[in-house]
Amino acid sequence: MKSLPKRPLFWLLVCLGLGGCASPSHNPKDPFELFNRGAYKFNDALDKAVLKPVAKGYNTVMPTPARRGLSNFFSNLNDVTVTANDLLQLKVKQAASDAGRILANTTVGILGLIDVATPMGLEKHNEDFGQTLGYWGIGSGPYLMLPFLGPSSVRDSVGLYADTMTSQTSRIKHVAVRNEVYLTSFVVKRAALLDEEKVLDEAAIDRYSFIRDAYLQHRQNLVYDGNPPREKYDDDDDDSKPDVKSGKSSSAGGVEVKRPQAIEAVPVASPVNPETQPDSPAAATPTSATPVPQ
Repeated sequence: MKSLPKRPLFWLLVCLGLGGCASPSHNPKDPFELFNRGAYKFNDALDKAVLKPVAKGYNTVMPTPARRGLSNFFSNLNDVTVTANDLLQLKVKQAASDAGRILANTTVGILGLIDVATPMGLEKHNEDFGQTLGYWGIGSGPYLMLPFLGPSSVRDSVGLYADTMTSQTSRIKHVAVRNEVYLTSFVVKRAALLDEEKVLDEAAIDRYSFIRDAYLQHRQNLVYDGNPPREKYDDDDDDSKPDVKSGKSSSAGGVEVKRPQAIEAVPVASPVNPETQPDSPAAATPTSATPVPQ
């Protein structure tokens, strides 16, 4: 009898298959809601039993300078992945800035324990392969709640796997050391979310829906570098359509607004908005591969 495949992508497909057999969801962005809620309950139970107590103990035992140093260290490792995705998105200037961060923090900052790059004007950016796929027009696909890893989507799950190719932790050959680094990184990220969890508890009636909607909105914002396109609603076409003959149009509230009379003119090409790239500071909103307070 052949053994079952051990590759993560195989089990991801199994999960998608189980979700596809579930009853249809009312939310078109979450067709696998039955499976996702099951994964959420599993993550929530694991978090309450293990992760959250460990994170609280970490914050209690570790002094603030040590916690800050570890956070800087893992942020410096992440900058390698960020720089690679900068280049894949043709953000050459930003890639140079992030490469400079790596150089400054790794040398002067003692392997990244001290963030000397930010005071130098080299600000931290947030890029990953999921965003790169979105940059080139690939939609997020259905929402996914991954066991152990938290909220994601089909696109971001693929991006998460691709980012392991540039992950410096995955290059550690000694298995025990590599696992310890992964575990430490996990605890550091979970501990950083303890304060934000209070806001989630106060704001959310249905924590699952709140986390899902916040995650999808946050990822959309990251893909468009803080300037996502405005969502189009059904009443946009009906309530504010200009009346060319009268030169007026009515708003949704019934107030008439004067508009210029239509005149014959030579068509002019619409101006092209230059690509903007504002900084994307890390937010408390859940991201893929980051443990999320459940």
